[in-house]
Amino acid sequence: MSVTLLLVYGGQPGGRTERLCAAAVAGVRATGENFELRERPALQASVEDLLWAQGILLATPEHFGYMSGALKHFFDRSFYPIEGRTEGRPYGLMVSAGNDGSGTITAVERIVTGYRWRAVAPPVLCVGEPDATALARCEELGATLVAGLETGVF
Repeated sequence: MSVTLLLVYGGQPGGRTERLCAAAVAGVRATGENFELRERPALQASVEDLLWAQGILLATPEHFGYMSGALKHFFDRSFYPIEGRTEGRPYGLMVSAGNDGSGTITAVERIVTGYRWRAVAPPVLCVGEPDATALARCEELGATLVAGLETGVF
């Protein structure tokens, strides 16, 4: 049986967040073929996507010290329809920041606490242009999520 992953991302096409997502997807793909991955812009991700997914990757740029409006809108649309139905799901977070990213991370972590999801690793925070270290951490996050689900660790 395949592992099912959902990547929900905010930000503009071609931006820094997209590069973080591409690295995470590369990490997922490097684990082999025992996965199904849905990549959804936050404005298009649905409740059905969340219910389908065994694991969730979230990616957002920092906008005015907060998550993207698109990711916040996704949370607003999905929280009550899935309340109590995705508890314990593992997730990973990637933040592309122009400032320090702390407000963005705090806001997302506060919201996912309400979903009762579990972080599989500390958030990947990239301030400025993504460098090799940040991209490697995103790749590792994607691979870790798949491997943990495959082995039953998460």
